[in-house]
Amino acid sequence: MPTMSLLVIVMAAFMLLEFSNVLALYFRKDTKMANSVGVFTAWEKSKSDPEMNNFVKYLVNWVAGTKLIFLSLLTVILLFGTPMMHFWALWALMLSISTFYWKLYPLVKKMDNESQLTSKGYSRTLGAMISVFIFVFLVVAVYTLIQM
Repeated sequence: MPTMSLLVIVMAAFMLLEFSNVLALYFRKDTKMANSVGVFTAWEKSKSDPEMNNFVKYLVNWVAGTKLIFLSLLTVILLFGTPMMHFWALWALMLSISTFYWKLYPLVKKMDNESQLTSKGYSRTLGAMISVFIFVFLVVAVYTLIQM
C-alpha cells in the first residue's frame, strides 16, 4: 500500500496549495501571490467602478467557493474512499485541471501579451506550474497502476 500513500500525499499537497488560493481569494484579493487576482490590472481598475468591482468580487468569491466544494469532496474521498477511489480521483483531478488549457490559458496568455497583468510572463509561469501538477499526477498514477 505505499503507492496509495504516495498518491494520497501528492493529492493532499495539491489540496494545500489550492486551499492557500482559496484563502487569498477570500481574504487577500489584492495579493499577487497564491494566484489571487492582484496580478490582473483590471482588478485595480474595477475599484473605480463600484458596480463592476462588486461584480468582480462576486465572481472571485464564486471561484473561491467552487474551489472549497472541490476541496471538501477531495477531503472526503481521501479520508473515507478506497485506494481504488483515490486512484480514480487522481485521474479526475488531472482531467479537470487540464481544462485550464482549453479556455483559461488562451485568455491569460492574451492578457499577458496585452500587458493586462502586473507580472510579465505570468501566463507562462502559470501554464508551467499547471503542467508540472499534471505531470506529477500522471507519474504517480502510472506508478500506482504498475504497483497494483
